[in-house]
Amino acid sequence: MKIGFHTDAFNSAVFSFEKALNWAKENDVHYIEPGIIDGVSWIHGLGYFPHISLSEDPLRTKIKMEEYGVRFSQIDSAYPLSGNEGFYNGVPYVLKSIPWAKLAECPNIATTDGLKKPSGFGEDEALELMKRAYSIIVETAELYEININIEVHGYFTTNPDLLEKMLDFVQSDRLGLNLDTGNSFIAGQDPVAFCRRFIDKIKHVHIKDVSEDLAAAMRGKDTGIGISHSAIGDGVNSDNIKTIIAMLRDHGYTGTLSMECEGMGGPLIERSLKWLRTTLEELGIEEEK
Repeated sequence: MKIGFHTDAFNSAVFSFEKALNWAKENDVHYIEPGIIDGVSWIHGLGYFPHISLSEDPLRTKIKMEEYGVRFSQIDSAYPLSGNEGFYNGVPYVLKSIPWAKLAECPNIATTDGLKKPSGFGEDEALELMKRAYSIIVETAELYEININIEVHGYFTTNPDLLEKMLDFVQSDRLGLNLDTGNSFIAGQDPVAFCRRFIDKIKHVHIKDVSEDLAAAMRGKDTGIGISHSAIGDGVNSDNIKTIIAMLRDHGYTGTLSMECEGMGGPLIERSLKWLRTTLEELGIEEEK
């Protein structure tokens, strides 16, 4: 399997994307997952933002990454697609991300729903709107040979029965699942059962632990964790994560395990990396670099 990380680990440290690439090189990590913005901003332009913009040249970005020995595992275009704003704003955003990802040789794009059911919509209405959205998106993704992954993050995607309906929106190998071990846990679900039920659809994985305090306060009350402040292996979800990695191994998964946690400028995500590498070794899984 591949080990990667989401650059949101360095939001609080106000890293630039290139500084995140440098961290990857120093720690022998070769896969990266940044967030995508459509446009520019002062915080991005001044180098205080560890994500990238669609206004940047994808080929130049790829060449820059090659200098650090890093490739994309996924780009995060997860503007919530549930509700009217998702259809009018999220769909064009994801569609613009697809040709950019192709030129940058990025195989996956993350998408998701909102944290709450959209106001004014019943479940069936919201699902029907998202079905239209994903039909448009996946049709384009098939042309560019890019995977569109539904991330476990919101009201619909953390409910296994509703997620199953979403994964059946279109019959295409290009529509898959980004399993998130932390979001499924904080939503009150069993991450292991989640993995077992959808293992055939998993194309990318977010490895996220949950602190004991956060679990006690919010489990079953929220659907997603923006940034986990627990190093992977230090929280109450670590046993589930280890079981899931073993299940993925037995199923033949060779994709990326993308670490998600508050990095604290390095120390916390470095502890996470050490735990993940040790776990792979214990499970007899070779790290692909």
